[in-house]
Amino acid sequence: MSKPNVLIIEDETDLVDIIAYNLHKENIVSTHASNGRDALDSLNPMPNVILLDLMLPDMSGIDICKKIRKHEGGDQTFIIMVTAKAEEIDRLRGFEVGADDYVTKPFVMKELLFRIKAALRRQKNTVVQTYSQIKFGPFEVNTISHKAFLDENEIVLTSLEFRLLHTFLTRRGAVQTREKLLEDVWNMDPNVNTRTVDKHVQRLRNKLLHHADYIQTVRGVGYRFSELEL
Repeated sequence: MSKPNVLIIEDETDLVDIIAYNLHKENIVSTHASNGRDALDSLNPMPNVILLDLMLPDMSGIDICKKIRKHEGGDQTFIIMVTAKAEEIDRLRGFEVGADDYVTKPFVMKELLFRIKAALRRQKNTVVQTYSQIKFGPFEVNTISHKAFLDENEIVLTSLEFRLLHTFLTRRGAVQTREKLLEDVWNMDPNVNTRTVDKHVQRLRNKLLHHADYIQTVRGVGYRFSELEL
């Protein structure tokens, strides 16, 4: 069995060396690109996880993230934004273009490794679903073809968005706490302090267009998918 692979897109050589050293101790292979062009040229095969710095010499991490998601297999990799910027607008932009998680410099190496290993577990422990096809109202999800349809038109979802929609559809009417979704969809520790769930729900709602109201916010708790056709 091949070892998991992490692509580090970062132009700070010292930081790359530290991350690569710690990944090696965890038996995780890493490759490195110091700019966007080299990174995009190294996506075959697609790495399991990508650590993507927001500020690079030739293009922004936002643009790189967009291009990765459009690349063949790019919706399957887990992208962690790594940046010195901590403003809310930067986090929002990262999640809007497809980032799965966000780490701000300076970060604790132990936390970064935890997030990487959680992402790898999520990819490894793919849940086998009892039903390959689910139809409800305007929605149709097929876990064999990994495609989702809305009003009979295919909608383009990342791997996480697909899993999130599938989870909502199979648990219609039941309140899903953020912690429960983080554990079941992301395979991450539910105690991790992250807004990943909220940002991905927001992105999924945007793609559902006028059907976004099917995902209902339960204030102070989490979310619920309507059990009634709207």
